[in-house]
Amino acid sequence: MPAIPKNHETIYLDRNENQFGPAPECYSILQKASKKDLSDYSRDFLRGVKSPLSETLARKYDLPESNILLSYGSEDMLKQIVHCYLAGNETMMVAKHSWWYYKSVAGEVGGTVVEYPMHTDELKFYYDMDEIVSLVRTVKPRLILLASPNNPTGNSLPVNDVKLLLGKFTDTIIVVDEAYFGFTDSQDEILPRLTLHHPNLVVLRTFSKLYALAGIRIGHAFAGKDFHKLISYSARYLGFNVLSERLALAALRDRPYYQSLASTTAKERVRYYEFFQPIAGCRAYRSDANFVLVKIPNEDSEPLKKHLDEAGICIKFFSGKEFPDYMRITIGTPEQNSLLLRQMQKYFSRANVLIPEQH
Repeated sequence: MPAIPKNHETIYLDRNENQFGPAPECYSILQKASKKDLSDYSRDFLRGVKSPLSETLARKYDLPESNILLSYGSEDMLKQIVHCYLAGNETMMVAKHSWWYYKSVAGEVGGTVVEYPMHTDELKFYYDMDEIVSLVRTVKPRLILLASPNNPTGNSLPVNDVKLLLGKFTDTIIVVDEAYFGFTDSQDEILPRLTLHHPNLVVLRTFSKLYALAGIRIGHAFAGKDFHKLISYSARYLGFNVLSERLALAALRDRPYYQSLASTTAKERVRYYEFFQPIAGCRAYRSDANFVLVKIPNEDSEPLKKHLDEAGICIKFFSGKEFPDYMRITIGTPEQNSLLLRQMQKYFSRANVLIPEQH
């Protein structure tokens, strides 16, 4: 176990949890929970809807309530989609540099995974749509999975690129995982509303990241009209988690809180870009999410991890072939980031690198 300094508990910046916490009203919802909230099933089906949350999301995005699906985080909905539509003799395409779970869930049903490459320049990772289109024509996958922003690279997929794929491949299921949406100024209604015109599109979202509700496990999907099987498969006869839904609704109501949170996160990302810029062999890639991917010299991986463990700070160090010398840092609160950057400064100062003073 790492030695934890007496002045603070272990800081976990390794799993992209939102360290700011949810909107204040979420705590009030928990404090006011009644026996009925805990003991009774939902009866919203009597009104012909799944729940108040799916109803609210339908109004927010002007979409049919029947095509808004709830799940236990976007991970759960991803599993449902793959188990619904990918057979053992079929192929799913995923980015080579993406979340390992995508490949794992395809393996659960015996599906074949084909990886399309992602590229990088001096500042960021990016998708090459010409390359992806060519590969789709060759592979003819049942399902294409795209992440925007992508974990762990942090880059987003332009809406026009999604439209390009939708226009060319109308018989292929296209899944866009937007778990990390909301940490930039982009309009959040564009992709969900594309499902009105593209029946083969499903967009995944979650309340875990921006809304800081990872612990209550609630996500949702916007599904095109061709997803009858998924709509039936995801239905819950006895309803969903009443408290989770109320917490999600409280989060949706407090737009100013989350706008401020996203703005602070964006400023904190810049601190990491500036910190690593002068350090030889390091590169912090531009991100649209609440994390930053950083390339470091191979010889620094183990000693830096040891140094941070001893300081009681946990970040994600990669060891796989796709990211052999990389670490991913969750953007914490300004105070947490300052603690981490001071420890980074202590470590890298042994190389006499000129590093901005951290406060």
